[in-house]
This record gives sequence, structure tokens and C-alpha cells, in this order.
Amino acid sequence: MTEIQRPGALYQQVAAAIREAILSGEFEPEAPLPSESQLMERYRVSRPTVRNAVAALRAEGLIDVRHGKGSFVRPAGRPALTIERRISRTTSGRFTTNDGTQWDEAEKPVVYRSHTTKVTGPPLELAIEEALFGCDRLLTDPATGTRAMHRTLIPFETAEAVPDLADAPDTPPDAIYALLAKAGHKLWWSETVRASMPLPDERAALRLPDATPVLHTARVTHGTDDRPLILEGLRVGADRAELAYRITADKEPARRARA
Repeated sequence: MTEIQRPGALYQQVAAAIREAILSGEFEPEAPLPSESQLMERYRVSRPTVRNAVAALRAEGLIDVRHGKGSFVRPAGRPALTIERRISRTTSGRFTTNDGTQWDEAEKPVVYRSHTTKVTGPPLELAIEEALFGCDRLLTDPATGTRAMHRTLIPFETAEAVPDLADAPDTPPDAIYALLAKAGHKLWWSETVRASMPLPDERAALRLPDATPVLHTARVTHGTDDRPLILEGLRVGADRAELAYRITADKEPARRARA
């Protein structure tokens, strides 16, 4: 039995004690948390206090509440999936986005017309309200059950210059790269990563537990004169996946001799 003697609201004191028990390994990952009655007896507090403490730890992401089964300690190990963010080109000129994962399409791709926003305009170097083709895919990894949301945004200007692309905006990214290269572009890519708490549709589609952030990657394909051609976004739960990158050293530019 543990006596609570700390400053702050009583439920916060109980939450701190349970947190210590989790971090010390007393309550092991994937194991059920003691029942409400057991926690009430252990900390000598009321049921509402225990429920508020558990709710606080749930919001922190330390606990999962499984309906009909109780509260469980969330595992803190490495994610189930490592997504290698790389692009390769075969000797035949075909591009592959071999990221170490065999993604399956959980649903049929959704193609639509849209426009640039304050978020998507800058990476494409376009003003707001410029016309775009969009294609959304919901992907799953059969080995781990990890789900991901992939979006491709193609400016009309890019699509009009590549007729095959204008007729089929749902072309997979690696095939789009091949079409752009065939059109004469020498391609290179830039990518950024950020994290945020999920919107309701993201949480539902990705089947995220409580208090789980989403990793967002934004990949821009650049072509002739470094002009941005398309923008891709990948969203995946941070509890399920990590991103891996291959980094090579750039050659330093030659220093100009002083006069």
C-alpha cells in the first residue's frame, strides 16, 4: 500500500505514483493495469480520483484503455515498422520506392481536383488556389498491420506537360517519376518530416490509440531548373513506424582564391 504525500491535486499525485510504477518496470508493458478497486486500495483514494489519474496517464500516452478489457500499459519499445525513405533507379531506367515495406492498398485510390493552400503552395512554389490533381491512398503493411495515408498532389501545369499523367493522376509515384524523366526532367527530391496530433479522420483511418502523434513526410520531386513538379505526403502513426534515411556526404564547393 502506497501513501500519497505530494503537493498538487490528489488525482495528479496518484497519476505520478502510477507513472513511477510504469517507468520503473513494476507495471510491465502490455500488462493490464491493476483494477480500479486495487488502485483505490493501494493509494487509499476514491474511485473518481483513480479514474481521473488513469485518464491523465491515458492522455500522456502511457496507458491504453481497451473497452471491455480494462487499462493496459503501452509498450515503449521500437516501433513495429521501419520505413526506409529512399528512391532507386534501375539500369533500365525504372524508378522504385523500395522502402522496405510491402504496402497493400486497403481501398481503391481516390482521385479528385483541388487547389493549393497555405500549406501545399510553398513547397510547390505556387500561389494559393492554383489548380491541382489529387490522389489519396490508404495503405497497409500485411506483416505488421501498420496503416499509412499517402497523398499525391500534381499541379495542372505538370500534368499538362505530361499527357499520360493528365489522363491518369492515380499513377503510382514511381511510375510518375519515370514519366517525368521520359519528358526530359533530371529529377531530384527533397523531404521534410514533422509530427502533430491526429485529426479525427486521420485517427480513424490509421486506427491510432489515444495520445498518439502522426508522422508527416512531405516529399517534393524537382525537375529541370530545380522546379517543383509534384508533392507527396505520407502519414503514419508514430507508435507504429519510424523513418530511416540514407545520408551521404556532399562534396564541398571549391573555394574561390582571394585576389
